[in-house]
Amino acid sequence: MKTTILAAMIAAAIAAPVGASAAEQTRLGVLECTIEGGIGLLLGSSKNGTCTFIQADGAVETYTGTISKIGIDIGVTGETYLKWVVVTPTGSEIGTHALAGKYVGVSTGVSLGIGLGANALVGGQLKNIGLQPLSVESGTGLNIAVGVSSLTLNPA
Repeated sequence: MKTTILAAMIAAAIAAPVGASAAEQTRLGVLECTIEGGIGLLLGSSKNGTCTFIQADGAVETYTGTISKIGIDIGVTGETYLKWVVVTPTGSEIGTHALAGKYVGVSTGVSLGIGLGANALVGGQLKNIGLQPLSVESGTGLNIAVGVSSLTLNPA
């Protein structure tokens, strides 16, 4: 039963649209992050990482950041890899390091050896950028996490 509920939450997070409908969005590129391992402290965690934004035109920007979770986050995780499609409402002006800023959303994850999870986030400098999971997160450890995530990105 608990496995079914967790699987449903992960599926809902992956399928949930961020912001406007797909017809009204422009795909800016892909954000790939490597987050260092750590320990979940029952009611939350905070981990540092590095991210690479590969824009649709091939340009690359590097960011440093912190991903924090508030909610149930129990256990130990190894290095985690996250990948998002970066979208914005069609017609939005996007400049250099436009992804810098804070993003928030709902996250789910479970690790027993190899782990799976999903994080759909919205934010940025103008609060007009959506990060939609391109693939579920992968990592290793023994952990369960359900709650609100925030990702803060800074130009490297």
